[in-house]
Amino acid sequence: MLVRKIGIAWFLSRVGVTIAVAGKLPQVPLSIPDNAGSNISIELFDDLEELSRIVDIAYCVGTAGLGIQKPFLCASRCQDFKSFELVKTWNTGPLLSDSCGYVALSHPPSAPRIIVAFRGTYSIANTIIDLSILPQDYIPYPGISHEEHAEDGSKSLPNPLSRWADPASSRCDNCMVHAGFMASWRHTRPQIIDELDNLLIQYPNYQVTLVGHSLGGAIAALASLDFHAKGWNPQITTFGEPRVGNHALMKYIDKAFYHESQSNRSVAYRRVTHIGDPVPQLPLKEWGYRTHGEELYISKVNLPPERSDVQVCQGDDDRHCLDGADVSSDGSRSQRVPSADMGSFTRGMLEHAGNLEIPARFRIWQLFFAHRDYFWRLGLCIPSGGPHDWK
Repeated sequence: MLVRKIGIAWFLSRVGVTIAVAGKLPQVPLSIPDNAGSNISIELFDDLEELSRIVDIAYCVGTAGLGIQKPFLCASRCQDFKSFELVKTWNTGPLLSDSCGYVALSHPPSAPRIIVAFRGTYSIANTIIDLSILPQDYIPYPGISHEEHAEDGSKSLPNPLSRWADPASSRCDNCMVHAGFMASWRHTRPQIIDELDNLLIQYPNYQVTLVGHSLGGAIAALASLDFHAKGWNPQITTFGEPRVGNHALMKYIDKAFYHESQSNRSVAYRRVTHIGDPVPQLPLKEWGYRTHGEELYISKVNLPPERSDVQVCQGDDDRHCLDGADVSSDGSRSQRVPSADMGSFTRGMLEHAGNLEIPARFRIWQLFFAHRDYFWRLGLCIPSGGPHDWK
């Protein structure tokens, strides 16, 4: 058991985390028609593809010999964003959840954005194994009106854009959150919160948006609730986000970022999943964890996906999307998800060894494939993200 746990933790330690904060033009609230299962617009598809590249850049932070330099230079996709201005990078180190990332500005002619990218942490990866069954009470951060209290008890100057959250609407009764994800956000928050306050004073028309890949999607979820309480009206996109809490917390997220009218649903949160990706199905439902709504599901195994491969899902657990991706026609779970490009024979042997079907959520080797394949193969920090056929 110990050997297996260490092996799984090693696989997970190779997976990174990412978040971004972005602006008004590409990150318009997603208006979804009532007929779930429909395909997304060309504009939204292009927006998601761009955000996947922004997320990928964060993997350069903390990489030995690489990194991101001013004005906005790196070994990966920085050349795609000539209007970006690097503000800072940070790294908390392995003793503080090993969070690292960068803050950058996206200036016109690109969409005016404040970008915060959180890159993968080894400590966060281990929490899926070590802390999945150790949720804690979720207590919302209040918005700040007159002064921001830092972790050391000191106070910073007020931001006129900040406010106290309405106590009635900010209550989260019976909410539980993954202890490891919450600890990572608490360690990361003081690294960026004052910077964002100051940037929003300088650039009040720049839209705050979060984007996260993998376990960083969990941190994006918690950061989004914090920023929502501060009145920043964040817009969020995550790729391969794991479950962060119980049913009550997921409904709390849905309430904060989901709005419905007679004609459509307008949401500020897009949760993108991919067929075969085990991470959005972890931690397990059996441990009390659930997913929140507004899923956009990529049903194509291989790169690159087309617009017709991305569908709008209904509710928190749409059986026509990832939650039902390994449900066979007779209703039993663990339908085979086709293997993709490299190593297909090896993975096929693993999935069907002894005629034993393995549910997607337990296919840990897919951390190298399905979990990284969101428009591009993410997490490499090399020019163009890898060989030409990875898109």
